[in-house]
Amino acid sequence: MLDEIENNVRVALREDIGTGDLTALLIPEEQTLEANVTSREAAVLCGTQWFELCFKTLAPDIQLRWLARDGDTIAAQQTLCEITGQARALLTAERSALNFLQMLSAVATQTRRYVDAIAGTDAVIVDTRKTLPGLRMAQKYAVQCGGGVNHRIGLYDGILIKENHIAAAGGIAQALKQAQLIVPEGAFIQIEVESITQLHMALDAGAKMILLDNFTVAQLEDAVAICRNRDRAPNRKIILEASGNIGLENVRRIAEAGVDRISIGGLTKNIQAVDLSMRFV
Repeated sequence: MLDEIENNVRVALREDIGTGDLTALLIPEEQTLEANVTSREAAVLCGTQWFELCFKTLAPDIQLRWLARDGDTIAAQQTLCEITGQARALLTAERSALNFLQMLSAVATQTRRYVDAIAGTDAVIVDTRKTLPGLRMAQKYAVQCGGGVNHRIGLYDGILIKENHIAAAGGIAQALKQAQLIVPEGAFIQIEVESITQLHMALDAGAKMILLDNFTVAQLEDAVAICRNRDRAPNRKIILEASGNIGLENVRRIAEAGVDRISIGGLTKNIQAVDLSMRFV
């Protein structure tokens, strides 16, 4: 993760600073300042390592004292961090640092809302690959900070057979058979189905991890009942994941249907940055 953070910060600073921060030249080079970062709303904090490295990259002697840490629930008007160091570096890194902290806190906060909404059920909240380009690992880390669970990181660490794969392979049974032949050790095979009929086909073909796409709550309950009956076989646990058209208004009903996992693209896309402020004191 450290390599990923360093790469994220390097790219962010390069695109923002370019050949140099012209406005920062207004400030004497030797001047030092103190600043506080404050939350203007309740949230879940995430991204402190990215935030800190933005400043340390420009001025390693900058001092930061955190009053909260990743995964903490923070309140409006709460001071999160105290910073002391070279004024030019503080001003130059401020925007990039806050961008990371605000965006990753937003992902963690959104995830926590869903996790809280299904509290007491057996389901877990799972992310997807619908992440900002270049920031997947960062956003998946934020999902963990919010109490969620990561799905596969990319195309390389798991097989997810979707409708287009099924069509290209010639059917559900054919796609699963080929997947079982090529799956690397340690990788999972999951197949997406869009109906109870397809669910039966997947189960008959030996599927053990099934994505139920856009099922109604009643269909989810039927799917769970069908799989519980199949689960009576020794050493056979069928994992069901619900996906599609899921929001805070219906996620608990979906969890109560008995599925194991609920995947939500909205954890990492269409998010609104948490309102944080950095002010000099």
